[in-house]
Amino acid sequence: MERVKRIGDVAEIMLDYVENRKTFQTDRPMRVPTGSYTDKDQFKAEMELVFKRVPLMLAFTAELPNPGDYKAMDAVGSPVLINRDKAGKVRAFLNVCSHRGAPVAPEGTGNCSRFTCKYHSWTFGADGKLIGISEPGTFGEVDKSRMGLRELPCEERAGMIFVCLTPNAPLDLDTYFQGFLEDFEALDFANWTYLGNRTIVGANWKIAFDGYLEGYHFKSLHPETIFPRTPSNCTHYEGFGPNIRIGFPQHSIAEQLKDVPREQWGNRENYGYDFVRIFFPNVSIFIAPEITQVAQLFPGPTPDRNRTVLNYLRREPVRDEADREAAEAAMNFFRDVTYEEDYVIGLEIQKGLESGAHDELTFGRNERGNQYFHEWLNWYLEDDASAPVPRM
Repeated sequence: MERVKRIGDVAEIMLDYVENRKTFQTDRPMRVPTGSYTDKDQFKAEMELVFKRVPLMLAFTAELPNPGDYKAMDAVGSPVLINRDKAGKVRAFLNVCSHRGAPVAPEGTGNCSRFTCKYHSWTFGADGKLIGISEPGTFGEVDKSRMGLRELPCEERAGMIFVCLTPNAPLDLDTYFQGFLEDFEALDFANWTYLGNRTIVGANWKIAFDGYLEGYHFKSLHPETIFPRTPSNCTHYEGFGPNIRIGFPQHSIAEQLKDVPREQWGNRENYGYDFVRIFFPNVSIFIAPEITQVAQLFPGPTPDRNRTVLNYLRREPVRDEADREAAEAAMNFFRDVTYEEDYVIGLEIQKGLESGAHDELTFGRNERGNQYFHEWLNWYLEDDASAPVPRM
């Protein structure tokens, strides 16, 4: 009930924003060096001090619902294999054979009880243990107990699978998310249907991610797609550790809430307002009435590029072929808006920053989500756990 009350309170704040043309503001603008988006050394530090240390949301329960299901993928240069064993437990490994370093599963999804390297047919169980080598009589003595796949810290929570890319690193989701995952538990996210994904390529990962963190650009950049539903520069922010819940009221919030009892304003999504949920450092989740888009931004392979996987889920399973075609059309629409209206200008921004025209970018008092993100990024890059953490 505390969560429902909190969201209801946020709905009341957003209603005030729309009626009085207000938005969330902090005390001062923030400047960020343009080199943050172009510098090779900073890019390398981000990979080592952020992406290889924090919990990354790499898969959904809905992608691996059954025993034997697996997903093999590249995550910022690390080959990762996630699988569900016959008891239902999810594990993650580096997808690297202990013999000669080849992958033990092809990139993509599938179902199997064991993994066999295509190079020399070494075989590993769902628990990552080496269970067989080809032609052992000529190979020589092998201690199989010491030659399993390298396991990665992994935990399944609230319909999502989180992985740390550094073996044996701590993985404390409760501390990291500070109650934020309750949103997805309340939505029963673990039982949703995974519809598919689309991949797009854009500029530096932070240029792309900055676009998910504010609504200041809606009227000018999205005049026919987002702005008719959602006003520009009318946004609310809440922090959960380094993660953010962004509230976007709709133009019609007053009309939609007028006949709803005040105590019910926080009971469901899209009640005259929408949320974009941000998982630091690289995930943006927009839960819409018909289809949900979850963007995973993977930096690289060079500082000026990112690869973004747009995942699509919904509450109900696919009913028939016509329903599937409608879902595919919706996925293509979301992909096209994201790429053509956000990522294209991001590529232009990348070119502008690399020109050296300006030494800094400025995030205004109304762009608190961007400020908060960059404050947390700087906190991780300082690599000093005793430093004070940013507050919303």
